Amino acid sequence: MRLRHTSGELVHLGYCTNVHPAEDLAGILAQLDTYALPVRQELDSDLLGLGLWLAAPVAAELAAEPAARRRLRAELTARGLEVVTLNGFPYAAFQAPVVKGDVYHPDWTTPQRLAYTLNLARILADLLPDDAARGSISTLPLAWRSPWDADQAGAARERLDQLAAGLAEVERETGRRIRVGFEPEPGCLVESTSQAAALLSAMDTERLGVCVDLAHLACAWEEPAAALARLRAAGLPVVKVQVSAALETTDPVGSAEALRRWVEPRFLHQTRADGCAGGHDPADPAYAADDLDAALDARLPGRWRVHYHVPLHAPPEAPLESTVGVLRAALAELFTGPDAGCDHLDVETYTWGVLPQARRPRTDAELASGIAAELAFARAELTALGLVPVDRSGPAGVLDQGSPRGGVERSEVPA
Repeated sequence: MRLRHTSGELVHLGYCTNVHPAEDLAGILAQLDTYALPVRQELDSDLLGLGLWLAAPVAAELAAEPAARRRLRAELTARGLEVVTLNGFPYAAFQAPVVKGDVYHPDWTTPQRLAYTLNLARILADLLPDDAARGSISTLPLAWRSPWDADQAGAARERLDQLAAGLAEVERETGRRIRVGFEPEPGCLVESTSQAAALLSAMDTERLGVCVDLAHLACAWEEPAAALARLRAAGLPVVKVQVSAALETTDPVGSAEALRRWVEPRFLHQTRADGCAGGHDPADPAYAADDLDAALDARLPGRWRVHYHVPLHAPPEAPLESTVGVLRAALAELFTGPDAGCDHLDVETYTWGVLPQARRPRTDAELASGIAAELAFARAELTALGLVPVDRSGPAGVLDQGSPRGGVERSEVPA
């Protein structure tokens, strides 16, 4: 979906497909009909944005085969779908039975992570709509926090220099600018915006910046206005925002039974108590645990926020809550100024399949409806801040694409 900020800037809103397990081209094309097209139709939108997740093997295949990229773009266009951003954080097998810490490998000390990300950049350059100002890719914030030493830091700096050079080459070859956003995440080397400012500000910020995940921001107990100001002061552009909410409880002892229902084997659910706020190390073991069951066993003090992406529109059962308030504060900070604070927004709730049983979709159609409800929620939050949807066209059937180049023909997609 596209919205226009009061400044006239175009803002892209979509959902991230890392919620789906497909890892080959046939599976990716199938998920367009199973999920993305029904989501678009339920939203009554002429155009739906996807933040595609492409696992490393299919990314290598697409990067090597221009015909396959053309086919993927044609299939997207035929269904009224567009791609301006890719999720390059998980390397592969993100919906495997057990993921946990594997998602942080290979990290930015390795040639594999560099090659994967540049493959994504080459693919995205060909998938971008003709009028898109740029593309974006989100990636992990260097590595898990330990082990980390001077040799690893040096290797990562070299990879980031190679990344910037590779992105510049993609731009020279295609004329399309792709930027990569490093996504602070609980437990990683870069968990907070303070750590981002300290460790990432020496990057080539023309092509490299930060992806702000709003659930992660909440788990670090960061106040959105201060966090975004910190990034601006460090010269780190926000190239992408993951519109997400985390699980929260003000009474971990009283809600322990409810929290136990959210313990599951697939993903890490790093838990941070409010003692992490105020400049402390967010991973201080006095206030932090690397999974929810460990936090319950440790009985961390104070209020908790849990790295568990919860559906935006559906609050958890009492006494649990979500961090939607942080999401709202961050969107207000980004979009109530004279300029849009970011133009690529992705709803990223990849945990639908591991929610407590009573909250879990039972069918593909239920999952598509849940994703549509999240996008409707996000769209409503943005329109409340003054952004205006620009999907609908005039009687000629031409989308207002928000570009001096004008619109493109509206796709004819079966209802």
